[in-house]
Amino acid sequence: MNPVVFLHGLWIHSDSWQPWRELFAGRGHETFAPGWPGDRETVAATRADPTGLNGVGVEDITDAYAKVLAAMDRPPILIGHSFGGLIVQKLLSRGLGAAGVAISPAPVKGVRAVPFSLLRSAFPVLSRPGNKHRTVALTEKQFAYSFGNTLTADESAELHRRVTIPGPGRPLFEVSTAAFTRDAASTVDTARADRGPLLMIANGRDHTVPEVVVRGAHRLYAGSRARTDLVTFPDRGHSAPLDHGWRELADTTLSWIGAHTA
Repeated sequence: MNPVVFLHGLWIHSDSWQPWRELFAGRGHETFAPGWPGDRETVAATRADPTGLNGVGVEDITDAYAKVLAAMDRPPILIGHSFGGLIVQKLLSRGLGAAGVAISPAPVKGVRAVPFSLLRSAFPVLSRPGNKHRTVALTEKQFAYSFGNTLTADESAELHRRVTIPGPGRPLFEVSTAAFTRDAASTVDTARADRGPLLMIANGRDHTVPEVVVRGAHRLYAGSRARTDLVTFPDRGHSAPLDHGWRELADTTLSWIGAHTA
């Protein structure tokens, strides 16, 4: 059975995948959840000293995961959220991984939709050019808008306390300028025909990566013969894989993996 590698997104620690790891391990998968370059072992340790994340960009993160995958005995299934979902697509386009699942993935180059809520979610970083080289933490209020807009105030605050860490500003600047950048860091070979199958998951009330953005990315794969599926959860937000309803996404993911991987 293929191992599974979980890739976290911006502002979230890899510990957030623990419920998924326990579920997948119970189904026979060996699981891994490596952090980004500069992440520390725990949420508390990363908050205490996030300087290792300063200036870390999309290619740095992708290369770090590629090294992890290269050391594995069998190609893993890749499951990523937000920027982790973008990295999943980049790794598949490099020919790495047996299959991928991208949950509310940050936009690859070529996605044209730029909804207001996406801009508002990114504003805490993009509002200051110097943030490109720094790490930035979300306040509880900012997290409630970007991640927790479908949750109660108490659950959003608890998630913010439990799993959030400062995140590097550089990936957001790279994605926001991709249309004007040759060889942008968010470039993915969406036409590649010999990659593993990909499932994209959109959430209909997502403020950070709205459904229209995920659908735009899915359309970019129309020219590839490789399997690319799309599933939407209409009433879920950006916190979907992290909050009380995580099991719904996890069960859908497991069913898809069972149907489309050996």
